[in-house]
Amino acid sequence: MENVQKLGNYRLAVGAAIFNKDGLIWLGKRYGQKGLFDWQMPQGGIDKGETPEFAVKREIYEETGISDNLIIKIGEIHEWLYYEIPSNYQKKNVTHQWTGQKQKWFAFRFQGENKEINLKIQKEQEFSEWKWVKLSEIEYKVIPFKRNIYKRITKDFMKFAET
Repeated sequence: MENVQKLGNYRLAVGAAIFNKDGLIWLGKRYGQKGLFDWQMPQGGIDKGETPEFAVKREIYEETGISDNLIIKIGEIHEWLYYEIPSNYQKKNVTHQWTGQKQKWFAFRFQGENKEINLKIQKEQEFSEWKWVKLSEIEYKVIPFKRNIYKRITKDFMKFAET
């Protein structure tokens, strides 16, 4: 993945792999979607002046309601991971200026209770539902153009998963 020459304009972004105490990983179903591959982990853009670690904690809170005091950072993928956004998925008002995303991924251990997860923390919620799943299942639940990223997450974060 890293040897591919990048010619497009990439949005700087972050992603969060959140594991519970049993080693299962958090997945959310994109709000308003009805397809089989509409699940993903929290992710989003890095705002001007933010570090990747600050941005990922902000995204986690905005998308899941999980506050900083309920998670502990347990790992990260040090290099940036890239994916292309196919033209038929690009929204004119959001992604038209990017050909893909350049993401920094982090792993966290969730220290709270399920009842502390609140998908309605923001007016415009990102996810309609969520669940804990085995890490080995995630690449089969995400949109196909993100699968290589999720395969890499699985490889690098398997040590944090349920045994």
